[in-house]
Amino acid sequence: MVLTKQELIATLQNEVRILLHLITKVDRTQLTYRPTKGQRSTGELLRYLSMMGPALVRYALAKEQDAEIWTAAERESESRNFEESVAAIAGQAELYRTLLAPVPESAFREEITNFDGTKVSRGLFLVLLVLGGCVAYRTQLFLYLKASGRSQLSSSDLWDGADTPPG
Repeated sequence: MVLTKQELIATLQNEVRILLHLITKVDRTQLTYRPTKGQRSTGELLRYLSMMGPALVRYALAKEQDAEIWTAAERESESRNFEESVAAIAGQAELYRTLLAPVPESAFREEITNFDGTKVSRGLFLVLLVLGGCVAYRTQLFLYLKASGRSQLSSSDLWDGADTPPG
């Protein structure tokens, strides 16, 4: 794997940190905002983010890949309110460490079955689907925030998880 296990854990934890920063910018009156019909609302996106990464990690680490891992996590997330979604997201930083720390480095080279039935290394699955998904969906949240009136947000919010420095 290009990343070490510790780098993967730290990078996923950083994604949680950035996402939590963006969540502080959510106007709760805008939780039903959706850019177009058929897209998730802000609240639905947060519920999705509350389960996506950990569900994919559990799927990748299972002895046998089972789509029910995903389905059960998705079902559980559907009833979460804003506060519960934020709490679940906040817990992901430690959850990633708990799930991934005991995995031997060699296990990241092992082949698993992707959702589409193709074979892929566990490490590539984790990088493409979990890490890539975290980056993509936090970017989606950032764009939702901008489109729903948070025009002051900048690339510092998106990439650094920090308010724009003064000046």
